[in-house]
Amino acid sequence: MAKFAVLAVLAAAAPPTPGAGTDAAPEGTGVPGQLLVASPHLDDPPFDQAVILVLRHDKNGAMGVVINRPVEERSLASVMDAIGADAKGVEGRVRLFAGGPVQLEVGFVLHSAEYHRAQTMDIDRGVAMTSTRQILSDIGHKRGPRKFLIAFGYCGWAPGQLESELAQHVWVIASADPKLIFDDDRKQLWQEALTRQLHAL
Repeated sequence: MAKFAVLAVLAAAAPPTPGAGTDAAPEGTGVPGQLLVASPHLDDPPFDQAVILVLRHDKNGAMGVVINRPVEERSLASVMDAIGADAKGVEGRVRLFAGGPVQLEVGFVLHSAEYHRAQTMDIDRGVAMTSTRQILSDIGHKRGPRKFLIAFGYCGWAPGQLESELAQHVWVIASADPKLIFDDDRKQLWQEALTRQLHAL
């Protein structure tokens, strides 16, 4: 995937809301906070060896963010400049991830749960998501979360689509812990997540 030439404004329009649905997905299917790990037999280029953190799954469909597709590294100040945010005093460099093929202009910051603002959405124990400019400023001023991952774009499924793919064994459901999401080598993450789940069976 090409590098992000232009970054859109985080929360310029409200990002898809992980908790938008009211009815839970059928038992035994992907739920928020779990990982969808691409089956070794999946050869669809956007999702080949993808590891996706599920943000929402209910009667209205599902959405998630790919966590093992780093695209580029750049200064955080340049990211904030690109989205029209005040970068004064901002330090450090960040990796940007391709979160999925849908709405590449929408940004998500997945992060450790000790950081919390009014707009923060809890995904699962130890993992949350915030999509505002303020979190980038907080990161740049060393007031942000201890762990974070910045992604643009997401993966979406229509009602019943993910259930169908799971029934066809397109994805393996794996438990996600913060180490997998934030720390493990991205190049080895797919194999690590798949191996962990197979050993758990």
